[in-house]
Amino acid sequence: MFDGMIPDFDKPASERCPHQKHHKGCAIYRNRPFGCRIWNCRWLVNDDTADIGRPDHSHLVIDLMPDFVTLRNNEDGSENRVQVVQVWIDPKFPDAHRDPKFRAYVERRAREGIWTLIRKNSRDGFALIPPCTAEDGQWHEFEGVSLK
Repeated sequence: MFDGMIPDFDKPASERCPHQKHHKGCAIYRNRPFGCRIWNCRWLVNDDTADIGRPDHSHLVIDLMPDFVTLRNNEDGSENRVQVVQVWIDPKFPDAHRDPKFRAYVERRAREGIWTLIRKNSRDGFALIPPCTAEDGQWHEFEGVSLK
Protein backbone atom coordinates (compact mmCIF):
# COMPACT_ATOMS: atom_id res chain seq x y z
CA MET A 1 0.00 0.00 0.00
CA PHE A 2 1.21 3.50 -0.82
CA ASP A 3 2.07 5.76 2.09
CA GLY A 4 -0.97 7.85 3.09
CA MET A 5 -3.32 6.02 0.73
CA ILE A 6 -6.86 5.71 2.06
CA PRO A 7 -8.58 2.31 1.86
CA ASP A 8 -10.94 1.51 -1.00
CA PHE A 9 -14.52 2.57 -0.36
CA ASP A 10 -17.83 1.40 -1.79
CA LYS A 11 -18.93 3.76 -4.57
CA PRO A 12 -21.82 2.42 -6.63
CA ALA A 13 -21.43 2.55 -10.42
CA SER A 14 -22.86 5.64 -12.12
CA GLU A 15 -22.84 7.65 -8.91
CA ARG A 16 -20.65 10.65 -8.34
CA CYS A 17 -17.69 10.03 -6.09
CA PRO A 18 -18.05 11.90 -2.80
CA HIS A 19 -14.49 13.17 -3.24
CA GLN A 20 -15.10 14.72 -6.68
CA LYS A 21 -15.17 18.51 -6.48
CA HIS A 22 -16.87 20.54 -9.20
CA HIS A 23 -14.28 22.06 -11.58
CA LYS A 24 -11.49 20.89 -9.27
CA GLY A 25 -11.25 17.12 -9.73
CA CYS A 26 -10.38 14.67 -6.99
CA ALA A 27 -10.10 16.22 -3.54
CA ILE A 28 -8.10 13.23 -2.24
CA TYR A 29 -5.93 12.65 -5.32
CA ARG A 30 -2.63 12.31 -3.43
CA ASN A 31 -4.20 9.79 -1.02
CA ARG A 32 -6.72 8.14 -3.36
CA PRO A 33 -7.35 4.42 -2.86
CA PHE A 34 -5.70 1.70 -4.91
CA GLY A 35 -8.83 1.08 -7.03
CA CYS A 36 -8.76 4.71 -8.17
CA ARG A 37 -5.04 4.53 -8.93
CA ILE A 38 -5.33 1.59 -11.31
CA TRP A 39 -8.54 2.62 -13.11
CA ASN A 40 -8.36 4.98 -16.06
CA CYS A 41 -10.70 6.39 -18.66
CA ARG A 42 -9.81 5.74 -22.30
CA TRP A 43 -10.35 9.44 -23.06
CA LEU A 44 -7.33 10.32 -20.90
CA VAL A 45 -4.87 7.83 -22.33
CA ASN A 46 -5.79 6.98 -25.93
CA ASP A 47 -5.92 9.16 -29.00
CA ASP A 48 -8.57 6.91 -30.58
CA THR A 49 -11.21 8.85 -28.58
CA ALA A 50 -9.94 12.32 -29.49
CA ASP A 51 -13.12 13.09 -31.47
CA ILE A 52 -15.34 12.36 -28.48
CA GLY A 53 -15.77 15.06 -25.87
CA ARG A 54 -14.24 14.58 -22.47
CA PRO A 55 -16.48 12.61 -20.09
CA ASP A 56 -18.00 15.60 -18.31
CA HIS A 57 -19.13 16.91 -21.72
CA SER A 58 -19.96 13.67 -23.56
CA HIS A 59 -21.58 12.04 -20.49
CA LEU A 60 -19.77 8.82 -21.41
CA VAL A 61 -16.84 7.15 -19.67
CA ILE A 62 -15.08 4.58 -21.81
CA ASP A 63 -13.37 1.94 -19.70
CA LEU A 64 -9.76 1.31 -20.63
CA MET A 65 -9.73 -2.35 -19.58
CA PRO A 66 -11.21 -4.78 -22.09
CA ASP A 67 -13.90 -7.16 -20.95
CA PHE A 68 -15.53 -10.22 -22.48
CA VAL A 69 -19.08 -11.47 -22.84
CA THR A 70 -20.29 -14.94 -23.72
CA LEU A 71 -22.90 -15.21 -26.44
CA ARG A 72 -25.08 -18.31 -26.35
CA ASN A 73 -26.86 -19.70 -29.37
CA ASN A 74 -30.24 -20.91 -28.11
CA GLU A 75 -30.69 -23.19 -31.12
CA ASP A 76 -27.56 -25.33 -30.81
CA GLY A 77 -26.25 -24.38 -27.34
CA SER A 78 -22.93 -23.18 -28.68
CA GLU A 79 -21.08 -20.33 -26.98
CA ASN A 80 -18.84 -17.64 -28.37
CA ARG A 81 -16.66 -15.32 -26.29
CA VAL A 82 -16.53 -11.74 -27.60
CA GLN A 83 -14.35 -8.85 -26.47
CA VAL A 84 -16.28 -5.72 -25.48
CA VAL A 85 -15.47 -2.19 -24.47
CA GLN A 86 -17.56 -1.05 -21.51
CA VAL A 87 -18.94 2.46 -21.67
CA TRP A 88 -20.55 3.96 -18.58
CA ILE A 89 -23.32 6.40 -19.42
CA ASP A 90 -24.44 9.27 -17.21
CA PRO A 91 -27.98 8.30 -16.12
CA LYS A 92 -29.04 11.94 -16.49
CA PHE A 93 -28.14 11.73 -20.22
CA PRO A 94 -29.50 8.34 -21.35
CA ASP A 95 -29.18 9.24 -25.06
CA ALA A 96 -25.51 10.31 -24.89
CA HIS A 97 -24.57 7.14 -26.80
CA ARG A 98 -26.35 8.54 -29.87
CA ASP A 99 -23.70 11.23 -30.41
CA PRO A 100 -22.38 10.80 -34.00
CA LYS A 101 -18.74 11.04 -32.90
CA PHE A 102 -19.24 8.33 -30.30
CA ARG A 103 -21.12 6.20 -32.83
CA ALA A 104 -18.16 6.53 -35.23
CA TYR A 105 -15.92 5.22 -32.42
CA VAL A 106 -18.28 2.26 -31.81
CA GLU A 107 -18.32 1.45 -35.53
CA ARG A 108 -14.52 1.64 -35.71
CA ARG A 109 -14.13 -0.73 -32.74
CA ALA A 110 -16.68 -3.15 -34.25
CA ARG A 111 -14.57 -3.34 -37.41
CA GLU A 112 -11.72 -4.44 -35.09
CA GLY A 113 -13.98 -7.20 -33.72
CA ILE A 114 -14.72 -5.40 -30.45
CA TRP A 115 -18.33 -4.86 -29.43
CA THR A 116 -19.66 -2.10 -27.20
CA LEU A 117 -21.51 -2.62 -23.96
CA ILE A 118 -23.30 0.46 -22.60
CA ARG A 119 -23.53 0.35 -18.82
CA LYS A 120 -26.33 2.28 -17.11
CA ASN A 121 -25.22 1.09 -13.67
CA SER A 122 -23.60 -1.99 -12.17
CA ARG A 123 -26.51 -4.25 -13.21
CA ASP A 124 -28.26 -2.72 -16.24
CA GLY A 125 -27.02 -2.09 -19.71
CA PHE A 126 -27.32 -2.93 -23.37
CA ALA A 127 -25.23 -4.03 -26.30
CA LEU A 128 -24.88 -1.34 -28.96
CA ILE A 129 -24.61 -3.00 -32.37
CA PRO A 130 -23.43 -0.80 -35.27
CA PRO A 131 -24.55 -1.05 -38.90
CA CYS A 132 -21.30 -2.69 -40.01
CA THR A 133 -22.16 -5.81 -37.99
CA ALA A 134 -25.93 -5.88 -38.45
CA GLU A 135 -27.55 -7.77 -41.32
CA ASP A 136 -29.93 -4.88 -42.00
CA GLY A 137 -27.22 -2.18 -41.83
CA GLN A 138 -28.97 -0.38 -38.94
CA TRP A 139 -28.04 0.50 -35.37
CA HIS A 140 -29.45 -1.85 -32.71
CA GLU A 141 -29.66 -1.61 -28.93
CA PHE A 142 -30.09 -5.02 -27.28
CA GLU A 143 -31.61 -4.31 -23.88
CA GLY A 144 -31.86 -6.84 -21.13
CA VAL A 145 -28.18 -7.76 -21.12
CA SER A 146 -27.50 -9.58 -17.87
CA LEU A 147 -24.60 -7.89 -16.09
CA LYS A 148 -22.91 -9.00 -12.90
